Amino acid sequence: MWISGKQNTKSKKDTQETQEEPEEFVVEKVLDQRVVNGKVEFYLKWKGFTDADNTWEPEENLDCPELISAFLEAQKNVKEKPAPVKRKASTEEPETEPKKKDVAEKPRGFARNLEPERIIGATDSSGELMFLMKWKDSDEADLVPAREANTRCPQVVISFYEERLTWHSCPEDEAQ
Repeated sequence: MWISGKQNTKSKKDTQETQEEPEEFVVEKVLDQRVVNGKVEFYLKWKGFTDADNTWEPEENLDCPELISAFLEAQKNVKEKPAPVKRKASTEEPETEPKKKDVAEKPRGFARNLEPERIIGATDSSGELMFLMKWKDSDEADLVPAREANTRCPQVVISFYEERLTWHSCPEDEAQ
């Protein structure tokens, strides 16, 4: 998994020797929870990043059960507090929660119409290769599908792979 609640203690030398290991981001705190298309997502504060870099991530991408448990326990305590007594007449319409829907969900990924700056990391834990994209003139990064990045910003994708490219020499090649 590339998202973790534990500190990655590997040195840069160790990472270079093991190769093919995806970049790992460390979750500092779980801030919120929602359900999108039947999938649970958590709003995360990333260790070493500002609040502007907080992102919604699917539950299946996460490897921080203790942070999720702490968040859910805190939510349970908040919900158990008694609700204030309402003074509305019972003939009025019951209060619902469409207020959240009135506030338009802010666009994510390429829908933000920002220019991609660089790819910070990659994951395929959702079953599809996704890039964590850093945008120019923005501190907020988004997960975007790799297939979309490949067509919209191929040079950024190439740069990402080139940064991670290592050449291996075979003993047979050296003998010639």
